[in-house]
Amino acid sequence: MADVTLDLPAIRAAARKLEAGELVAFPTETVYGLGADAENPEAVAKIYTAKGRPSNHPVIVHVARDADVGYWADAIPPEAGKLIDAFWPGPLTLILKRAPHIPDAVSGGQDSVGLRCPSHPVAQALLQAFKEGKGGVAAPSANKFGHVSPTTAQHVRDEFGSGPDSLVNCILDGGQSDVGIESTILDLSRMATHGPVLLRPGHISAQRIADIIGVMPRMPDVAAPRASGTLDAHYAPRTPVALVASDELAATIVKLAGAGRQLALIRYSAVPASRAFAQADLPRHAAAYAHELYAALRAMDAARADLIVIEAPPADNEWQGVNDRLRRAAHDSAGILSRLLQ
Repeated sequence: MADVTLDLPAIRAAARKLEAGELVAFPTETVYGLGADAENPEAVAKIYTAKGRPSNHPVIVHVARDADVGYWADAIPPEAGKLIDAFWPGPLTLILKRAPHIPDAVSGGQDSVGLRCPSHPVAQALLQAFKEGKGGVAAPSANKFGHVSPTTAQHVRDEFGSGPDSLVNCILDGGQSDVGIESTILDLSRMATHGPVLLRPGHISAQRIADIIGVMPRMPDVAAPRASGTLDAHYAPRTPVALVASDELAATIVKLAGAGRQLALIRYSAVPASRAFAQADLPRHAAAYAHELYAALRAMDAARADLIVIEAPPADNEWQGVNDRLRRAAHDSAGILSRLLQ
């Protein structure tokens, strides 16, 4: 991660706002989060109001580096300790049985809780300043529910506005998020019956998890806990999205242009793009692509084209997190290509 200058007075002021029950947007290494005191149900309710988020959709609790996980979780399996040692601070969220005294506002009424220790220095400083490092900050991504997650402070302003009348009037700027897509979410709350279950892929792959705990996580089952960012439609721009295979991309662009459609293009190969109304060229490496993806989606959405055409990335394991986000972003646009070409 690039060097980040810590504005300690601003961070301490933000911590006081959290303690007073207000909302604070802050950077993490994955995306920017919209934070509230996790033990204050009224404050957490403000997150749901600001985002337009369903009340049964859980949020993730962010904790400091030296946090007592046992305060938040009723049971901590040995696998959790191994993963915490290996990946915290970092982009891994663990779903554990919720301790009885933790409000269910953060879990959407479930008996589990999602915990994460972010590595971004601003997030770490904020968590240390908040309740002297003993609290937890409930923080989904700092955007309207279902929309593209923010990876810069300006993205947060674009979502919620700025100034004293905004629902989010405190935004800590920590530069562009390093990872660029949300954390991996692993369910460890049902180890005795289901073992580890991968609820959302991310930068930390299933294989890396298996290397630590000795077993490959399963895919989600119908009884798996609800978790952030796992709805079929999510991470979506307002403009319809179509994923197109690389070998079909050039012909698709020609057809759309011939039908008089304006398209915005996100590509990683050298496919000709002269007929695109707007375009974004992303890296061919999965981690670098993820870093730039949401900014590209937002830029192409702002172009106000008829359609955002995205060159479908490879299906390799290293692309699992990216492909998960793109599949959800395109979910509500199913069939859009055929309709536009009629």
